[in-house]
Amino acid sequence: MKRVFCVSVTVVLSLLPALVRADDGAAWQALFNGEDLTGWHGVGGPITNWSADDGVLMCTGERGSQWLRTDREYADFELSLEFKIPEDGNSGVFVRAPAAGAPWVEGFEIQILDDEGPRWANLQPNQYTGAIYAVQAPSKRVTKPAGQWQSMRIRLDGRRCAVWVNGQQVLDADLDTLAERFPDTPGLKREKGYIGLQNHSSPVYYRNIRIR
Repeated sequence: MKRVFCVSVTVVLSLLPALVRADDGAAWQALFNGEDLTGWHGVGGPITNWSADDGVLMCTGERGSQWLRTDREYADFELSLEFKIPEDGNSGVFVRAPAAGAPWVEGFEIQILDDEGPRWANLQPNQYTGAIYAVQAPSKRVTKPAGQWQSMRIRLDGRRCAVWVNGQQVLDADLDTLAERFPDTPGLKREKGYIGLQNHSSPVYYRNIRIR
């Protein structure tokens, strides 16, 4: 007698983690309320160099908090934001970062830079906008001139990280492979952590920071 087994779709998908993606239909939630720094915490110094006004979260680039972090930790998510930096500006978005330690090492950083700034003419490819900083370079450079608003989207789904800049995908990384190649960045192995915004000694502006 033949036995017939019925397997639910849920079980099948659970056996195929590489095919499972974040829910594109999930509702976006604001991480920045546009009015003040509620929900954000300064790390590595007083928060006096960060402020909010008229829908924009700003950093002066002066001494103070080295970065801002979210209230809670996140594992798999999609983050959408807009940023603006001046000539030679430099910042970044930290993901899966712990509250202590260098967040671009103990977590990892998606770079934000004035790619055409004279100061940065001789950087390595993995130090430009959209890179996993000092780890994997963007597939192409698609930034706008300094002083313009630009968009970034970061998607973390298990052991994959994807990045879009100004609507174009520039990164699709296997974090396990990168963790083997770059053991000095242990944050690549982390499964969850805080989202952060970097103060890198230059002004930077963020707005429309959302997550799902």
